[in-house]
Amino acid sequence: MREINKKGLFWHWGIKMYKFRWAIAIFWILLFILSAFFAQRLPDRLNDSGLNPRGSESDIGVSLMKKELRSSPSTITIVYTSRKLDLTSEKAMRDIIESLDKLKKQKYVEKIQINKTPRLIVDKGIQSVVVELKLNNEEALNNFPEMKRLIRKPQGMDTYVDGEIATIHEVQLATKHDMAKSEKIGLPIALIVLLFIFGTLWAAILPLLVGLMSVSLTMGITYYLTGYYSLSNFLPNIVMMLGLAIGVDYALFLVSRFREELKRQQSVGDAVAMATQTAGQSVIFSGFAVLIGMFGMLFIKLPIIYSLCLGGVLVVFSAMILSCTLLPSLLGIFGHHINSLQVFPGTQKKLENSIMWERIANSVMKKPAILAILISTLLISLMLPIFRMKVGVPTTEVLPPAYESRKGAELLKGNYDVRKSSPLYIIVKAKENVTEVASIRKIKKLEEKIRQIHGVLEVQSYIDILGNRTPEETSHLLELKGTHDRMQNENLLRGNFALLTVVPRSKPDSAESSDLVNRIRNKSMSQLETYVTGQTALRVDLIDRINSGLPLMMLFIIIVTYSILLSAFKSVLIPLKAVIMNVLSLGASLGIVVIVFQYGWLADFLNITSTGYVSVIMPVTIFCIVFGISMDYEVFLISRIKEEYDKLGDNVKSTAIGLQKTGRLISSAALILLVVVGSFIFTNIEITKALGVGLFCAIFIDATLIRIILVPALMKLLGPANWWAPRWIIGK
Repeated sequence: MREINKKGLFWHWGIKMYKFRWAIAIFWILLFILSAFFAQRLPDRLNDSGLNPRGSESDIGVSLMKKELRSSPSTITIVYTSRKLDLTSEKAMRDIIESLDKLKKQKYVEKIQINKTPRLIVDKGIQSVVVELKLNNEEALNNFPEMKRLIRKPQGMDTYVDGEIATIHEVQLATKHDMAKSEKIGLPIALIVLLFIFGTLWAAILPLLVGLMSVSLTMGITYYLTGYYSLSNFLPNIVMMLGLAIGVDYALFLVSRFREELKRQQSVGDAVAMATQTAGQSVIFSGFAVLIGMFGMLFIKLPIIYSLCLGGVLVVFSAMILSCTLLPSLLGIFGHHINSLQVFPGTQKKLENSIMWERIANSVMKKPAILAILISTLLISLMLPIFRMKVGVPTTEVLPPAYESRKGAELLKGNYDVRKSSPLYIIVKAKENVTEVASIRKIKKLEEKIRQIHGVLEVQSYIDILGNRTPEETSHLLELKGTHDRMQNENLLRGNFALLTVVPRSKPDSAESSDLVNRIRNKSMSQLETYVTGQTALRVDLIDRINSGLPLMMLFIIIVTYSILLSAFKSVLIPLKAVIMNVLSLGASLGIVVIVFQYGWLADFLNITSTGYVSVIMPVTIFCIVFGISMDYEVFLISRIKEEYDKLGDNVKSTAIGLQKTGRLISSAALILLVVVGSFIFTNIEITKALGVGLFCAIFIDATLIRIILVPALMKLLGPANWWAPRWIIGK
């Protein structure tokens, strides 16, 4: 898409923004103050990780366990450690239970008991307690600070509270800390970069203002939406990252063009109008390019992806609207004062007169084949780790080791048999009451089938607890009120429903356990309804959701991107090159994420905990965000080359001039993005770190190896074929 200098719709829009500049500026500033009040409270309202594949077999199974078998809606685990005391002794266990008397008296506590999970090692300095609650996750989170206050440390012991509720609570705290930390790191560096780019203080401050307001407005709207929808607690991170990066980038284009137009136009109003007509139009196009990627996320049917999509769409829209309303108004207010308070004046003159980018383009086009092969080989080499990528579902590993729930989880994992603390559960629904002889016979037959499956260590149900008797004897025992009530109180049966617990031979997060889930599901009996759930089953269903939606998502983004570029440039090869180069930069950046997070390279330097896997949402998120941003740079560069080609008819000259005209601005925009997303590498939450690493690498590769070397090289190699298209596409 080329910037059109004629007085069109966007020019008239710019005139309106200038005419009502004070009213528009005051409106947005008041809205900013209001939204900022709610934005800082947003993390406390996000009570869900979003990693639950709603409507899947495992999700239905969890719902049935809570609704039909009356299992506790939520639990927390308290881990006790001591260097001197024997915490496995009767006295120590009694002291621990007594220390929880105040917590036990709360109406929302169902049961408190010593953890019965078998141990891997005999460490007398560790003990744990399971607290079953009558509250759902949201209610438990609201009461969690009170629970923490009521957990008293017995003398000589340290305590660590673990569990899903504790992890979500600490993610909320970490999110607040990360938001503040990324601002402290990113904003000052971004200001220095902008000062270097523009050379004046006011021109540098305005893009930062747009970025901050985009974030604040989005979080304010999201705060309101949390009253109606459950959103992921990872949403603020992507809003902060995208809002600052894209908001500053869009404002950079507009401010840069406004300063150029001030030299050409007769009045400030005309300069505002022409900047809006040209750069403002480009911002709208760019915004929709990024939104294509955001909407592509909707093919992945997961709450966390929907939340990230919502946050991304809102923050991009906010950046677009603010850049085309507030920013033109502020530019009209500042007028020629935008060039006051100069810094680095000598550097600015050198940059303006530099022909560096044209020289680079000409140098590249002298040896296009060699450079194209070298860069392509490098990018393909960086892609290779993807083929060994292990995806996993993040749990407490998203938090740094210093956080309490992370410490508690690691203590439990190191001392207790995780196979038995996180088994597979099968919820069985029979046609008759599960105390009937016919139902017992069917359930017993199902158990026998499951025991024969490779990878099963143990299967247990109410039938086994009652001595694995004949169906008639088991039914007779269950007629006794005491026995029946005990089975119900242990959440093993109720009405037509029963619970089977399957302990796998391998750990819950292993590939063998995932395969076992599918083998058990294939063994279901026609006379019984079965639902396999548990931590491993939830992970299997989550990864299946992503694997089933990923091809459609990629196809949608690639086809729409190709179609838009085909329409814009009337060329068959340029859109094809753009798609291929995007795939190369994305693949290389994902390969680097695998190297850092799965293999642990540079983990200590970046203060990253190598988890041995890549978070399952990373490939989707990085693909969707980067594809839009890369398309934006591609359009900006190729449109200038096309403009020069139409004038000169010389492919080589037009490529060099196009890179000269856009090189500084694309590099400046990329540098701002790198500073903003790079600041998130040094935050606390591992998912945010991974996203920061992935986006940083993708943007760096795209703005350097792709735009500066590969694009000019391929433009030279393909020559006039770059601009070929069938007559029906070109039109008259």
